[in-house]
Amino acid sequence: MIRNETSIAMKTAPTQRRCPPRWGSVAFTLIEVLVAVAISGIVFVGLYSGISSGFAIVELARENLRAGQILQEKMETIRLYTWSQITTAGFVPTNFTDVFFTSTQSASGLTYTGRVTIASAPISESYSNDMKSVTVQVTWTSAGVLRSRDMQTLVSRYGLQNYIY
Repeated sequence: MIRNETSIAMKTAPTQRRCPPRWGSVAFTLIEVLVAVAISGIVFVGLYSGISSGFAIVELARENLRAGQILQEKMETIRLYTWSQITTAGFVPTNFTDVFFTSTQSASGLTYTGRVTIASAPISESYSNDMKSVTVQVTWTSAGVLRSRDMQTLVSRYGLQNYIY
């Protein structure tokens, strides 16, 4: 018998019949589900606490920054006073308040209270009568905690204020 190339049939691999899987082999056990839920809960609590503490840290940094700005503002004001103004009792206000409004506080904002103290310089040199020690302190209450920052400098009779006027 002569074979013709067109009559050659293509051989294919026999198909295998698959049995349907049993339900017990593809489902999760109750313990596996409970472990997965516990791990998911721990991850969720960790993410939530991390995000909330991050917001609290940013809020505290904002409050500290504002306190530093208030201190800097008061120190720059002191720098511009003349010697006679600094040594005159009652000329420089000793108490002050400043309000800081943010989106997270109530409509009244966060209130900073401050105090300016002018005293004799803590030195015993011959020119100690020509110097004063100035301390500016700012306090505020945040999240039920009393917070405080202060700044201190020395002012001289023959200091920078003489070159401004």
